[in-house]
Amino acid sequence: MTVPRLLFWARLLIIQTITRAMESIQSIKQRFEIIGNDLKLNRAIEKAIQVAPTDISVLVTGESGVGKESIPKIIHSLSHRKHAKYIAVNCGAIPEGTIDSELFGHEKGAFTGATQTRSGYFEVADGGTIFLDEVGELPLTTQVRLLRVLENGEFLKVGSSQVQKTNVRIVAATNINMFEAIKKEKFREDLYYRLSTVEINIPPLRERKEDIHLLFRKFASDFGQKYKMPTIRLEEDAVQLLLKYRWPGNIRQLRNIAEQVSVLEEKRNISLGTLNSYLPNAGDSNLPAVIKKDKKEGDFSSEREILYKVLFDMKGDLNDLKKLTLELLKNDNGEKVQEENETLIRKIYGSNGENNLKDEEEEAMEVLQLPEPKIENHPPTNISPIQEDKYHFAEEIEEEETLSLQEKEIELIKKSLERNRGKRKAAAAELGISERTLYRKIKQYDL
Repeated sequence: MTVPRLLFWARLLIIQTITRAMESIQSIKQRFEIIGNDLKLNRAIEKAIQVAPTDISVLVTGESGVGKESIPKIIHSLSHRKHAKYIAVNCGAIPEGTIDSELFGHEKGAFTGATQTRSGYFEVADGGTIFLDEVGELPLTTQVRLLRVLENGEFLKVGSSQVQKTNVRIVAATNINMFEAIKKEKFREDLYYRLSTVEINIPPLRERKEDIHLLFRKFASDFGQKYKMPTIRLEEDAVQLLLKYRWPGNIRQLRNIAEQVSVLEEKRNISLGTLNSYLPNAGDSNLPAVIKKDKKEGDFSSEREILYKVLFDMKGDLNDLKKLTLELLKNDNGEKVQEENETLIRKIYGSNGENNLKDEEEEAMEVLQLPEPKIENHPPTNISPIQEDKYHFAEEIEEEETLSLQEKEIELIKKSLERNRGKRKAAAAELGISERTLYRKIKQYDL
């Protein structure tokens, strides 16, 4: 046989193999009502068909709502276990305190409420397949039990010391990032590698652009028959919006939207505006999400470093405020002090724009220009030099203790309110500030 003839038969054999594989994938899609022609979806189904005759563990990954539950059904139906039990368990829906009992069973009296012995899913499904949906939600203690089942097919009932054997195939699914969960010590690394002997990823709906409209038409037709009404149809601009939308809920969200529009809209031709009203955040950008990088130990952007910086800045502002207050108390020319410290006042009191800056500074200066307390600057006469030094030292200590602006404000506001018998307007006029400022400070200091 010549070389060209051999090449011809080789190509023909390859074409026949591919055709049979495509026919097999199409038949599986029809059997399990899977809609779509995306290459990644076809590859996932092909991997499920290939691993089905074996007993190796499979981990199905993908976002919530992409249809991960179809893969375990395909694997079970094409395996030699297809006549045995198939049990699907949602690990995220079972409380942590009872999940061991649900999976492995319990003995009578093992815990409060255990009035009789109960068989778990691994015992009931012996010889069949167990689908562990949301396996990433399993508690760490349950993960240890599951690892033992995967390694040697043994498990213990809750409250029992007798080892039992089981022959089950485990297919698990999760929508979380398993490597992140392992890094955070929420999932065992050895269990992950035991579960993911073969990993099948289901692509999100936004990566299956050609399948979106096809799925919507199928759902619209189904709901039209279900509710006995004409099937809705999308106009061209509505179809474009359907394709551009990000679909965070994937196929589950698309199905819900199709059902809502089918039931609520009287018109059967759906326009862009009508469809847009049913899509949450339809105007958001479809740009790729920014991935956060891990923080390094010495990174200044850490929360602790930021907090320290804020505290140091506040300490500096407080010291500046003390200096300004002391100058105002000692200087009779308040306008000159205000001009010289305008930058400091802006820094301490801030502003909400150019229009509000003047009001903020006026309120700040109203507070700062309260009646000055009388300070005795001269020591008494007829004292010795030693006593005079002590007097000046005590005077400096007393001066430092009176530098708290807040305490002065509270003291003066209290005295003014008492003198004016609680009348805020009269008290504000006496203090030289606006009534609004006085009311704010009464509320601030809880007077």
